[in-house]
Amino acid sequence: MFMHRAPRSVSLAVRIAFVAAGAFLLFVTSAMAESGQSRASSDNTIPSGLVVVRHVKNSPQKDRALERALDNPLISGVGFQIEWRDIEPLQGKPDWSKLDKLFTDAESSKKWVQLCIYPGFFAPAWALEGVKSEKFPVLYGPDRGKVLSLPMPWDMVYLNRWFAFLKQLSNRYGESPAFRIIAADGPTSVSEEMTLPNLLRNLKKWQKHSYTPSKYIGTWKKVFAVYAADFPNQYISLAVGNSLNINEHGKIDRRAGMRTRQAIIHHARGLLGHRFILENHALHAGPRYQPSTGFVMSYSGRIITGLEMGCASELGTCSEWMGAKGNPPLALRRSIDMGMKLNKTGHHVNYLEIYEADVLADEMLPVLRYGASLFK
Repeated sequence: MFMHRAPRSVSLAVRIAFVAAGAFLLFVTSAMAESGQSRASSDNTIPSGLVVVRHVKNSPQKDRALERALDNPLISGVGFQIEWRDIEPLQGKPDWSKLDKLFTDAESSKKWVQLCIYPGFFAPAWALEGVKSEKFPVLYGPDRGKVLSLPMPWDMVYLNRWFAFLKQLSNRYGESPAFRIIAADGPTSVSEEMTLPNLLRNLKKWQKHSYTPSKYIGTWKKVFAVYAADFPNQYISLAVGNSLNINEHGKIDRRAGMRTRQAIIHHARGLLGHRFILENHALHAGPRYQPSTGFVMSYSGRIITGLEMGCASELGTCSEWMGAKGNPPLALRRSIDMGMKLNKTGHHVNYLEIYEADVLADEMLPVLRYGASLFK
């Protein structure tokens, strides 16, 4: 059917109105986003100070231990670590009891919370049904050496189940005044750290599953988009790790992992802006080289940064690894000093995470005072 062309003046008016409407919609969308992010946008909400770290399965203390740690005036927050399978063993029927108690204790003591929930190796059995996975040995942590099934990071059946859980988590706790940080994970393995099994024999398995950096980076982009939408009131942390040394052609390349890690961090910073936090979880004063600690500290002053101790000096032989065999207070003090020594920017990290056993030990009190004086 033949259509008459509208007069130029009418056409121009329509275009102007359309542009104006689009600009108004953009303004409204931006304003809504700013309103939703208001709790994570002011200086007094920036995470800072000493943080007590508690993994539900690692703590040898009784249930009141966390309450005691939070009663310590030198402690500003709590980093709570728990496995996804311990919260949602049955699909759609999460058990919130441990997290309910955490938020109740934190709110009553006026301490902020960082939630670190582990999928990957520790996804519930139902979340792996129909999902492409591979068996790998766990490389670190209390399950070190166990061979477990790891879902492929990019498998959308697995990811969509994880995203559905995150939505439930947001609905329940997203408005809590204590909820300050949520750790971004999903395409992960042992913890919230951005790591995958990366020994040479592991790389061959990843090659078999057609791993490429672009596939892995694309997965993280999806993850950050979900976290940005579901947790508008929270900061979102990324714990660095070594990405796989496989390049885009599927070949082993010792520089590929660093490039991949940098691309993921670059995207997260661009998307999340002031709500992005970069962490490293292996601070210690022992002889082992720790490039990731210095890497995170190189961002201090530009973005929010945090460090976590490599382990609890009070437990087992950890004091030796932390820098003073048989002397936990000295080991913790030296490790704190190492965190300051590795700083080359003139700005220290915003917060320092110390394991619960060290926070609760009476002999550590002078060291905690020292740490609190540095991380205010």
